[in-house]
Amino acid sequence: MTHSPDTIWFYAQTDPYAEFSNFAPYGVAMAGVYWPTVEHYFQAQKFHDARYREKIRRASTPKQAKGLGMTRDLPLRDDWDAVKDAIMLDALRVKFATHPVPRDLLLSTGQRPIVENAPGDGYWGCGAEGTGLNRLGQLLMQVRAELRAA
Repeated sequence: MTHSPDTIWFYAQTDPYAEFSNFAPYGVAMAGVYWPTVEHYFQAQKFHDARYREKIRRASTPKQAKGLGMTRDLPLRDDWDAVKDAIMLDALRVKFATHPVPRDLLLSTGQRPIVENAPGDGYWGCGAEGTGLNRLGQLLMQVRAELRAA
């Protein structure tokens, strides 16, 4: 896949635009509970087990939260594939509505394409070959458009 030369790439916490990452230290209050990062919230939503969701919420880092969310020792929600994009979008909306630093950075990107440069993730990111779905980048561009329209 060919990307525009003005594409914004993000992934690692040391990259420019690291604030767009779900690992970035911008918590979200969702359903009356505060989550340290979008990653914590998203990973926990994979499971019905309330105690396990709380374990993920209390994970000391987003990397640890992701690891807990990758387990298959517990069953995933039956509807996970159908709801995961909406769950991510809701969390991103809260993150960027709550925190001025990432919101201002997102708005500063104009109409430039945004791509999560995640070589190991062809769904949320661009994947190893750059041909992934980039759903996270797409949702960020949607949130950017919504913020502009508000």
